Amino acid sequence: MNVSQAIIERRSIKAYDPAHRMTAEEIAKLMSLAMLSPTAFNIQNWRFVIVTDPVLRQQIRSVSWNQAQIEEASLLIVLTADLKSWAKQPERYWANAPKPVQDYLVPAIGQYYDGNEQVQRDEAMRSCGMAAMTIMLAAKEMGYDTCPMDGFDFDAVTKLLNLPADHTPAMFVVVGKALKEAAARGGQLAMDEVVVYNQF
Repeated sequence: MNVSQAIIERRSIKAYDPAHRMTAEEIAKLMSLAMLSPTAFNIQNWRFVIVTDPVLRQQIRSVSWNQAQIEEASLLIVLTADLKSWAKQPERYWANAPKPVQDYLVPAIGQYYDGNEQVQRDEAMRSCGMAAMTIMLAAKEMGYDTCPMDGFDFDAVTKLLNLPADHTPAMFVVVGKALKEAAARGGQLAMDEVVVYNQF
């Protein structure tokens, strides 16, 4: 499946076959593709919490508007933002680059993020959003359906997942085999309403 077709066919599916299981190889393939998603300064500030424990999934469902797909989909991925990844051995992010590139970019990371918590959060949320789209398109190519999700108690999920203090959940993506197709698209705005050239 080419990328254009995956974009066209990707829909947010709510009903999944609860008996279907993804293989370890499929999950590894999906996550290896997710890890190629772009991040500013290559700081890779997403963390993917794959929830496999059925009791934990039930607990997460209970603080997520009782959305059934949290339990019934084959895979629940909680995309989590590491808000301080920029400060955690940033030389790792450019270890394979030429030394002049390292010498420029590694200090620039700290200069950009240090003391600017809003930027730290904004960048991490953007990174998680891009990774979520990568997961959904890759899953579609693999023959799976997905649903990006919010609609959960962020504090409760943080506690349930025992997230470190410098991490926050961004969103969920569930992956699995659809039991029924998505309804027809509700209505797309005209291109001339959403695409603006140069200035409003």
